[in-house]
Amino acid sequence: MRIGIDLGGTKIEGIVLDAAGEVRWRRRVATPRDDYAGTLAAVAALVQALERDCGARCSVGVGIPGTLSAATGRVKNANATWLNDRALDADLVQALGRPIRLANDANCLAVSEASDGAGAGAHVIFGVILGTGVGGGIVVHGRPLAGANGIAGEWGHNPLPWPGPDELPGPPCYCGKHGCIETFLSGPGFQRDFEDATGQALAPPEIAARAVAGEPAAAAALCRYEHRLARALASVINVLDPDVIVLAGGMSNIERLYATVPTLWRAFVFSDAVVTRLARNHHGDSSGVRGAAWLWPAGAPSEMQLPS
Repeated sequence: MRIGIDLGGTKIEGIVLDAAGEVRWRRRVATPRDDYAGTLAAVAALVQALERDCGARCSVGVGIPGTLSAATGRVKNANATWLNDRALDADLVQALGRPIRLANDANCLAVSEASDGAGAGAHVIFGVILGTGVGGGIVVHGRPLAGANGIAGEWGHNPLPWPGPDELPGPPCYCGKHGCIETFLSGPGFQRDFEDATGQALAPPEIAARAVAGEPAAAAALCRYEHRLARALASVINVLDPDVIVLAGGMSNIERLYATVPTLWRAFVFSDAVVTRLARNHHGDSSGVRGAAWLWPAGAPSEMQLPS
């Protein structure tokens, strides 16, 4: 059996997949924010709990909201900033007492959806996470594309394309720049935009529900979000030209995006026709964590029965 861990900025989810790819056990805990030692301990405790559930010692794959630097071996570009400049893979190996495999969470999402999800059978897939942060992963012919610098698909830290005067210079980003796509399209970015316009602090699902119900301020905020998402994804299509773009993360649950955004991106894609599909992830919140579990092949040597 395989354990997959999705280490996010607000939650850590773990699952156990059987040989057929079915989820047998699942647990979720809150992420100890700004606490690196606490995060390591939470992951270790989650793995131990899942192994108690299934009665086996499992392989462990971990998806993170960043990537490992080829130069330093430490985490870089994580919006969960307390992970940055940490040797997370080595520390998890020590905490868990076994080898692990670690990958960017958006790459895990893309691998999962390419294998048996919304992108199954497609040649080129761009997987998007619209959550606490904004990330992207690329799968080509079933294989994840990491890139020479380990940052392939990291569209969230490009500037918002074709910005209007009211979008410049853009909100400050933790990366030190202003106006990154992440600052507009993450859940906190959507919430901030609504609060700036109305003075009301509401969670993104509430704003979206009010927009669908026709509340003018919420509807205007959602329209701004859709237009920004369309422009951001059009820039991806212009460079990568994927068969399908799969959305995941909390903001991907807004059903209206899938009808509206493709009609809006046509004005920005450098083509007379756009056949790229925009799809909701097939595996829901499990997309990333499933991909993390699949980082290990079947029959990995760390799969063994626990002593009774």
